[in-house]
Amino acid sequence: MKISFLSLTFSVIIISCIDTSAQNSSINYNWKAGVSSVKITPSEAMPMAGFASRTHSSEGMLHDIWAKALIIEDSKGKRAVMVSSDLLGFPKVMSDPIRDRIKTQFGLGRDQILLNSSHTHSGPVIGDALTDVYLLDNQQVASVINYSKKLEDQIVKLVGDAIKNMEPVELYSQNGVTRFQVNRRNNSANLLTQLTELQGPNDFAVPVLKAVTAKGDLKAIAFGYACHPTVLSGYDWSGDYPGFAQIELEKDHPGTTALFFQSSGADQNPLPRHTVPLAKQYGRELAAAVDRVLEEDMRKLPSNLITSYSELDLPLATSPTEAELTKIINSAGAAYQKRWAQRFLTKLKAGEKLITSYPYPVQVWSIGNLPLVSLGGELLVEYGIKIKQMLGEDTFVYGYSNDVMSYVPSSTVLKEGGYEGEAAHTVYGLPSKWQVGVESRILNEVIRLAEKNGQIKNSK
Repeated sequence: MKISFLSLTFSVIIISCIDTSAQNSSINYNWKAGVSSVKITPSEAMPMAGFASRTHSSEGMLHDIWAKALIIEDSKGKRAVMVSSDLLGFPKVMSDPIRDRIKTQFGLGRDQILLNSSHTHSGPVIGDALTDVYLLDNQQVASVINYSKKLEDQIVKLVGDAIKNMEPVELYSQNGVTRFQVNRRNNSANLLTQLTELQGPNDFAVPVLKAVTAKGDLKAIAFGYACHPTVLSGYDWSGDYPGFAQIELEKDHPGTTALFFQSSGADQNPLPRHTVPLAKQYGRELAAAVDRVLEEDMRKLPSNLITSYSELDLPLATSPTEAELTKIINSAGAAYQKRWAQRFLTKLKAGEKLITSYPYPVQVWSIGNLPLVSLGGELLVEYGIKIKQMLGEDTFVYGYSNDVMSYVPSSTVLKEGGYEGEAAHTVYGLPSKWQVGVESRILNEVIRLAEKNGQIKNSK
């Protein structure tokens, strides 16, 4: 059988095109990513987290609340998973078992697992968080225990589901901007309409990470903002403004999973607030900021993943004495502060030693050339600002990650006092506030892990 020169030439061209396409696919899609979502809306009325002023369990729902996972894998097979959630925050009693189970089932160490919560104040009470704040009856306590057990199972399964649908992707990052956050320590909410200038510090960045499949489809959008989700304070479940932002983005991009990650916004409030239309407005504003970034040229991330994690022994200030606790109990202070004082007084009288430090989680990733820093607790905005000064303005900084144990004030706020610096430990159930110098300890640990990752040159 004779083959014409034209046919042979055409065959070579086809083979050449196939080879080139395969090579391009190999070169351009060295990342893999998988996503999954699970509805975590309680199926029954139960206590709501975040506000001591609430007097009874939930009444209804504005929209479902969710936990979502994005797992990424680089060209060498290194994996990391980012879990977002419409919750106030994972306490250690829950985050530790969840991460231990993920390691056992899926081989991911704590350096590879990021558990973040939006800090919505319209989600359920979980674990042992803020136990002195919530005055619960036996039925409510049982509902919290049952829900928390179910939630732990859901989060572990969520990660497994994300692993199952991994596929080749490209990853891109960029920072957007929106400005509805207001520093609550420097601006009076009651005088907001009279203010001609808002005082800082602030961080208006909207960090965006997107995953695009080989077909060009938008698979995932991981985005953040540094601002308390406290627009709403009623008795209906919702993710507050981050929940509405995720709804908007998934509506605008069908088939895409949108995940919100809370940044260092512990001293930032959305103002004005207290109405559902405002929560929807801020959600649309944040979604619009993300969409603007998605429509522009984003920075393509090379396929190289490095993860580091440590638990810093962060010292607490001197514990209260029996006399000091007794004085609080007999004072005209808040009821939850009296319960806090009584609990620790009972411990001291029983001869129990109070903790003098806390294992504080510090996590630093390098996603291609993108630094991502995740810190525990309610992280104040100055941390985000200073970490970006150290690692670059494109750095993503998340608070409320892996363990939410209290507010984490800057040196300035710890010196100034106030709720975030002086009193928040009574809300979270720690025996005392942080010791002077915790800011420098945390930032030095971030630097140490970044040096370990090769993100900055050794400072020695």
